[in-house]
Amino acid sequence: MIVALLNQKGGVGKTTLALNLAGAWASRGKRVTLIDADPQGSALDWSQQRSREGLTRLFGVVGLARDTLHREAPELARDADQVVIDGPPRVAGLMRSALLAADLVLIPVQPSPFDGWASSEMLALVTEARVYRPDLAARFVLNRCAARTVLARETAETLADHDPPLLAATIGQRIAFAAAAQSGRLVSELDDETPAAREIAALADAIDALDLGRRAR
Repeated sequence: MIVALLNQKGGVGKTTLALNLAGAWASRGKRVTLIDADPQGSALDWSQQRSREGLTRLFGVVGLARDTLHREAPELARDADQVVIDGPPRVAGLMRSALLAADLVLIPVQPSPFDGWASSEMLALVTEARVYRPDLAARFVLNRCAARTVLARETAETLADHDPPLLAATIGQRIAFAAAAQSGRLVSELDDETPAAREIAALADAIDALDLGRRAR
């Protein structure tokens, strides 16, 4: 399955979620490839930092920030159980290519009205992609969420009745994510019993429960 984390708004945590989801699936014995489709190359930077720290490779990280992604990602998927795409912000051709490559699009949003307004552009692109990929699945993921705030609750309630729907698993605002990334690690490698690690595991479970499998291309 090819899972793309996409949102035209920057700073919503796409790379952090992509890396930690890839790590969660790899820790379960799956063959995982992460495609860094963001011209900034943050996932590639993380991989290089991991190498400098002398840490073992958990999954492959490939840079493919080009609009031929929809042709190249399925080829990479032939040798993987799971492909994760860390998508670009506001690069229209590359964004469309990532949408056409994906089986599932995850749209990370923070509990903020600004994220809600920005996501309308993303939803228009999903609708456009479904002309060519009618089975393309999409879900919102509530990220960097302080669970007990009124704004977080209101955002979750708004998205609960939305199309695409909101995944039940949400990710909190955790400093552990930044601390892990600084040394090329994942939150589960710091301590797999922390709230951050448990939330990532729950997110991976929620995606697996969708049971999308590989779609015919």
